[in-house]
Amino acid sequence: MPVTIDDIHAAAAALEGQVARTPMIPAPQLSGILGCELHLKLETLQRTGSFKDRGAYNKLRSLDKAQRRRGVVAMSAGNHAQGVAYHATRLGIPSTIVMPTFTPFTKVAKTEGYGAKVVLVGQTLDDSMGHARKLVDSDGLTLIHPYDDPYIVAGQGTAGLEILADVPDLDDLVVPIGGGGLISGIAIAARSINPKIRITGVEAALYASMSDAVAGRTGVYGGATIAEGIAVKSPGVLTRQIIAALVDDIVTVEETVLEQGVHQLMTQQKLVAEGAGAAGIAGILAHPERFAGRKVGVVVCGGNIDPRILASILMRGLVRNGQIARLRIEIEDVPGVLSTIAGIIGATGGNIIETYHQRLFFQIPVKRADIDVVVETRDRAHVDVIIGKLMESGYPAKLLSDVGA
Repeated sequence: MPVTIDDIHAAAAALEGQVARTPMIPAPQLSGILGCELHLKLETLQRTGSFKDRGAYNKLRSLDKAQRRRGVVAMSAGNHAQGVAYHATRLGIPSTIVMPTFTPFTKVAKTEGYGAKVVLVGQTLDDSMGHARKLVDSDGLTLIHPYDDPYIVAGQGTAGLEILADVPDLDDLVVPIGGGGLISGIAIAARSINPKIRITGVEAALYASMSDAVAGRTGVYGGATIAEGIAVKSPGVLTRQIIAALVDDIVTVEETVLEQGVHQLMTQQKLVAEGAGAAGIAGILAHPERFAGRKVGVVVCGGNIDPRILASILMRGLVRNGQIARLRIEIEDVPGVLSTIAGIIGATGGNIIETYHQRLFFQIPVKRADIDVVVETRDRAHVDVIIGKLMESGYPAKLLSDVGA
């Protein structure tokens, strides 16, 4: 194995006092929903908001004086960037971070705030890596790879030591996969402590590159994902070898389930996670039968979500749960009808947020109209009650809002 448990123990000693020793907490609310005994490793509490602090510091502290003087370059959609920028600045090392153009503004701003020079290049992580390698050749910078490096893997593996120290009798470990650095390090640590533990990786379905690589398949990867931190088209060579040897299975999850993972962590456990950070929860949501009745540890690996994306996910969650509904109601277009409609909805306990008249662009008689109302409700059953009362009063109504299961 290219990285050993001794390497991870050495990294743990080097990281002591340099990165946070994050907690492993029980998650009773989510345990009830998911049907397993769930424990969460909160890497969101690292200084830069993700597990990347571990590998970044471990790699940077290994550089010699000449390498430190010339500086380093890294490619990242955000979390590795922040980890490298923060610790490089602490160590007095100049850093340049190449980020894809789709990187959320909040991650760009934070990376620059940690003292790095940020260069936005490319539509994919692979494009950005190509530019980073050019800077290695042209400027003599040292590349701090986000995952395919023994020091990075060993640094990330220190999270595995902490997980098993806190909850040694776990049946399962569920870890997000992008390039594979985190799950590789954790798998080495976990297998050395508890060889029988089952380890499951979780990928975004649009970027199932590691599961394909391990299975000897090729695929086409791409598309908009809320899990940009694991949107990797080219998985690591080093990490692929470790994952093939030590990880039991890799599952993929669709975007709607990743979204639900973020929503569940926020609403049920009051924890903020980015899409990649919530991928472990999404994996259990997508495959509950796999984990039913078992003691499961999940790494919540990052919390650097764009506030606008988080707001959208929370609002879409309200729609999905029936707590905000959009109804289309057919009315006779005469004075006083809107007041009557409002009275019916109000009497059932619904709260109208917005109202839209539809007169011109629908195939309806000129003396009739459709109105769309956005209503705040308790749940889907409450929506059904409101529709029923409208129908009883002679106003045909139907539910329009839906963001999927």
